[in-house]
Amino acid sequence: MEVSQKTIKIAAVGDLHVRETDRGKWKEYFTAICREADVLVLAGDLTDTGDEDEAALLVEELKGCNIPMVGVLGNHDYEKGRQKLIKETLAQANIQILDGESVVIHGIGFAGVKGFGGGFGAAMLSKFGEEMMKLFVQEAVDEALKLERALARLGQHGGEVRKIAVLHYAPIVDTVVGEPLEIYPFLGSSRLLEPIQRNTDDIIAVFHGHAHKGQFAAETADGIKVWNVSLPLLAQQGKPHPFHMLEVELEHISLATS
Repeated sequence: MEVSQKTIKIAAVGDLHVRETDRGKWKEYFTAICREADVLVLAGDLTDTGDEDEAALLVEELKGCNIPMVGVLGNHDYEKGRQKLIKETLAQANIQILDGESVVIHGIGFAGVKGFGGGFGAAMLSKFGEEMMKLFVQEAVDEALKLERALARLGQHGGEVRKIAVLHYAPIVDTVVGEPLEIYPFLGSSRLLEPIQRNTDDIIAVFHGHAHKGQFAAETADGIKVWNVSLPLLAQQGKPHPFHMLEVELEHISLATS
């Protein structure tokens, strides 16, 4: 038996906000990603106005990119209530959009949900008061439960699966710092952190977007790395093709025969 290390390169980006007028804008960008990465993770707001024609253009721009792609939708993708059509359209480019589901790619498990708002820590909203406020909070609770189930399903795979949580909304406040304080409750929720904390031993990273003026990197109290991969934020790094690359070392076991 021989044990060797295998490196999986995961590119992550969110908040592309693709518009119908973007034809030709993204081809070189995705070519650069697919040349370097083994997997592409998309952290929501793939379209600008939630239109399936914008999703169709994204599919067109991705032609020739043959690495596995997985992601979640964001609030902009829900704008016109056509999120189901957007998901179906993206499937044409073999993009697996997760909404409480999980998938294993190259030995790494991805669990994804859009997430929702509600605020962080002691300032997190509770289910009290008007019915509309309770419904707002319940949406965050439901998204956290979907993430919990998605992470649990990854535990059903044989062997140890290293997990990555993919979100649009932030699970911690640290990666939204820099945004106006007044909109913190609409940028994420600590409720999304709860299922992540219950999987501390297995989760190696969390990707999210949404906070264009937040912070690039932080970590949970348990030491799990959290990256805000919003494209407007990544663009501040000055790279010609801004995306985040995470390299994961996996043990590869082969049985030698004599």
